[in-house]
Amino acid sequence: MDISIIFKIAAIGIIVTVVCQILKKSDRDDIAMYVSIIGVILVLTVVIGMIGDLFSEIKEIFELEKGFIKEWKSLKS
Repeated sequence: MDISIIFKIAAIGIIVTVVCQILKKSDRDDIAMYVSIIGVILVLTVVIGMIGDLFSEIKEIFELEKGFIKEWKSLKS
């Protein structure tokens, strides 16, 4: 995980907040709602990608551990 991902999520949040405030001031509440929904979808896409990477790394760690256990058992016998 990199710190730049946190900055990307924060930037998306700031941009969405500013755009929503501008749209609400100009009586475009419906478009402001769509912008906020799009912002949530963008952030969820980033987070889901990170979760996928996490599961891949966990799977890789346990596969390596299985290899070490097999090697250790073969050396033991």
